Amino acid sequence: MKQLRLGILAGLFAGAGVLSWGAARLWDALGTLPSVPLAASVVLAVIAVILLATALSIRARLRAQRERRPGAKGVEPMMAARALVFGQASALVAALVAGMYGGTGVFLLSYLDVAPRRDQAIYAGSAVVAGIGVVAAAFFLERVCKLPDDGENERNTAQPA
Repeated sequence: MKQLRLGILAGLFAGAGVLSWGAARLWDALGTLPSVPLAASVVLAVIAVILLATALSIRARLRAQRERRPGAKGVEPMMAARALVFGQASALVAALVAGMYGGTGVFLLSYLDVAPRRDQAIYAGSAVVAGIGVVAAAFFLERVCKLPDDGENERNTAQPA
C-alpha cells in the first residue's frame, strides 16, 4: 500500500483553494455567496478524533502484543488495513475540503468589516484547521500501522541453522 505524500495533499489543498477563491469571486459578482456551514469544521474535527482514537487503540494493542502481555488482543491485518485506508481517504478528502474553505476564507478576508462575512471567514478558517487535524491524525495512524522494513523483519525472525 502506498503511503500518503504531503506534497500531493498540499497540491490538492492549493488547487482546491485557488478554484474555490475564483468561484467565490465569480459567485459574489453574480449574486449572493453561499454561507460556510459551521458543521464543516465540526464534522472534520469528529473525523480527526475518530482517526486519532483508532491510531491510539491500534498502538496500544500492538504494544501489548509486542510485550506479550497475558490476554492481549492482537491486531488483525485486515482491521489495520481498513483503518489505514480510512485514514488515507479521510486525509485526501480533508485536503480538498480544507482547500475549498480556505479559498473561500481568503476571499472573505476583504469583507471582515461586515459581521456576517466575518463569521463566515471564521467558520472557513476553523474548517481549514480541522482539515489539518484530519491530515495529522491520518499521518499518525499511518505511522502506527507501518510494518517494519523487510530487512528488519528478516533480522528479527531469522533463526540460525
